[in-house]
Amino acid sequence: MSVFTILNKNIKWRFHNAFTIVITILQPILWLVLYSAVAGQTMKNTGIENYTAFILSGLIILVSFSTCSSSGIMNYMMKSDGSFYRILIAPIRRSSIVLGQLLEAVLCTFFEVGIMCVISLFFSVKFSAGIMGVFLIFILVFMTAFFMAGLAYRISLILPNEAVYETVMNAIVLPIFFLSTALFKTENVSGVLKVAININPFTHVINVLRELILNGTVELSNIVFVLLIFVLMGSISFIWALNGLKKELSL
Repeated sequence: MSVFTILNKNIKWRFHNAFTIVITILQPILWLVLYSAVAGQTMKNTGIENYTAFILSGLIILVSFSTCSSSGIMNYMMKSDGSFYRILIAPIRRSSIVLGQLLEAVLCTFFEVGIMCVISLFFSVKFSAGIMGVFLIFILVFMTAFFMAGLAYRISLILPNEAVYETVMNAIVLPIFFLSTALFKTENVSGVLKVAININPFTHVINVLRELILNGTVELSNIVFVLLIFVLMGSISFIWALNGLKKELSL
């Protein structure tokens, strides 16, 4: 029950600090509206009919990056008003504290992804995914957000302040985003850049999401591969975040 108590507390914090929702969704929406409109004119020669639909899957991942990064900011703000330490010494399992905060970031991610998908409809984006496809998209977004929330949570416990935290998170997120298939096809990419894109796990989740959104189907082997990778990554980030919180208690 303590997980839901922490989750409810964090949801209240999020709505009390609604600017975090606006800030985290603003950049992806600008990419969706402005970048796709401009770059789409140059992408017609590459065989991409609707560039907005093409980059939507990458922007869904970008939303999870930015939203879950804001969960780390929550730790700094809670430390400044003392609530972080009050929760820390409360008779609540450490795993419940971490899980409650991670799930809040995941829920906020779904909220913002929903907004962006609605906006994309005004740019002639058609969703081909059926019920099973929507379910798979839900699972993939959940696991991506869960991993990023755990990573952001742990990093926020290591770094001294928000300025350093935001700098480090940008240094992590931007290379991951640009060294993927979020914005372009990779058929003509070669060399070290091609290798970097292929070993990026987010390349594969973006590709699966894109296939589900545009075509409604995707190869089972690709889905299984992505699911296994992100189950592993999510488990590692959760354990890492939990260990970080336990260290805070021992300080």
